[in-house]
Amino acid sequence: MDICGIPENASKCSGSTMECFMVLSTQAQKISIATLCGIFGTMCIFENSLVLYLIFSSPGTRKKPSYLFISSLALADILASIIFVCSFVNFHVFNGTAFSKEAFLLQLGGVNTSFSASLSSLLLTALDRYISISRPSEYKLLMTRKRAWIALAVLWGTCATVASLPLLGWNCCTLDSTCSELFPFVDDNYLSGWICLTLVLLGCIIYAYTHVLWRARQHVAYMEQHQAQVGKQNTHMRMDVMLAKTLVMVLAVLVLCWSPVLVLMIYSIFARLSDHLRKVFAFCSTLCLLNSMVNPIIYALRSKELNSSLRRVFSRFRRQLKASEESPEAESTHRSSVVET
Repeated sequence: MDICGIPENASKCSGSTMECFMVLSTQAQKISIATLCGIFGTMCIFENSLVLYLIFSSPGTRKKPSYLFISSLALADILASIIFVCSFVNFHVFNGTAFSKEAFLLQLGGVNTSFSASLSSLLLTALDRYISISRPSEYKLLMTRKRAWIALAVLWGTCATVASLPLLGWNCCTLDSTCSELFPFVDDNYLSGWICLTLVLLGCIIYAYTHVLWRARQHVAYMEQHQAQVGKQNTHMRMDVMLAKTLVMVLAVLVLCWSPVLVLMIYSIFARLSDHLRKVFAFCSTLCLLNSMVNPIIYALRSKELNSSLRRVFSRFRRQLKASEESPEAESTHRSSVVET
């Protein structure tokens, strides 16, 4: 399939073909990518699905705006895992090219929407934690469930709109402009704009969490001095501080996993990429899946409410398993086997 607008500096590409972007040259590289995507993708879907179940199965968590934003993050990670793994493995491992420009941009838009929504959900969560800690007396008035749902609707709508721009015409084929060396059909100017938007989101999250950590330290000092007097307010603040620290850990993992990809994207705009760097970019892309896989683990380790819900689920499962083993059918089966023996 021809690709219009591919720069002449695409490494070792003779002609404008989709194969120019298939940088995995050996079977070992393809097996490695497929294995990483399979493990990270499967674990990500399972873990984030478990997080959604824990949140919405508990009345105490599903009504809180904080956990609505975490649910949005989990849903975005699930969608990103499914779309990314299917399209990435099909393209790089199986060298699938049996789709049109529109189909490819639709897949890319799905991945872009999911990962952008994941990052934006972290931003909303950061703002939610900032309001909760900086203005605790007004938090319930400022952050209602209705406002949380409106914010999520705007978030997903904006991410879907930005991601669909290449499909709607902002691509190098329609504009007869320079294509990215990393993504077929993607205009370099669009990629630059998406990178800038991502960096702005990261900057806003870091700025919000800087204030969250500062207020959290103040709360810790206050709780140590007034532990005997504050009672329930002390417990509430401790939960806010715990959740704030949890989400800072999520942010740290996000930055570590996304930094290599963003650095290579920025580098591709200003300089030519060698075949080696393009292969590195393909492997670094799997770090985005690793980020989506690690997030639920952090929730389970740090969130007391989700931890309690998880323990209740395991306890209920063990009771059901024990009850099934001690059921009359199991007992009669055991007796009959003894008689036959």
